[in-house]
Amino acid sequence: MNYSSKLLEKAVEEFAKLPGIGKKTALRLVLNLLNREVDDVTRFATAITSLREEIRFCKKCHNISDIEICQLCSNPSRDNSILCVVEDIRDVMAIENTQQYRGLYHVLGGVISPMDGIGPQHLNIESLIDKVNSGEVKEIIFALSTTMEGDTTNFYIFKKLKETSVKVSTIARGIAFGDELEYADEITLGRSIANRLPYESSINS
Repeated sequence: MNYSSKLLEKAVEEFAKLPGIGKKTALRLVLNLLNREVDDVTRFATAITSLREEIRFCKKCHNISDIEICQLCSNPSRDNSILCVVEDIRDVMAIENTQQYRGLYHVLGGVISPMDGIGPQHLNIESLIDKVNSGEVKEIIFALSTTMEGDTTNFYIFKKLKETSVKVSTIARGIAFGDELEYADEITLGRSIANRLPYESSINS
């Protein structure tokens, strides 16, 4: 692709680094920004810069937050005896959209994937075990995607929790194998949480 401006080319290259954005889409986005008022573009740039420099991770659940303890963890109406274990922020948003869950979350920050060099030590697993050992948590709900990596992560955590008294359950398999939670419709996902099953029965079936 030939560009009449090095500045344009550089901007397109940066946008094209985003997932799902090809060079043509990147060019369309950059040209759209060029047609906007300078103040609009400045606000856009400031929002992105602020996001990267000021975003925090909740000290309790590891969810993305603007403050030290996120709004979910600090909400007194949430049931802190139930923890829903998810891969990342997108899964928290998907489950919250169902309005069917009133417990708290624990964001792992990924799943165990040896092929990608991701082991248990790279995830927020030890802090989950610490929460359980504190005695406040009565139930853990596995809500990882039903992929080989997700199932491996579930099983690893289950083994770590086996000697504790905490109840371990998993969302019902209303979501097709290999699907990501963020793409499940709200009704299906809500039912999967409401109809959750004991984890041991899922691995013995």
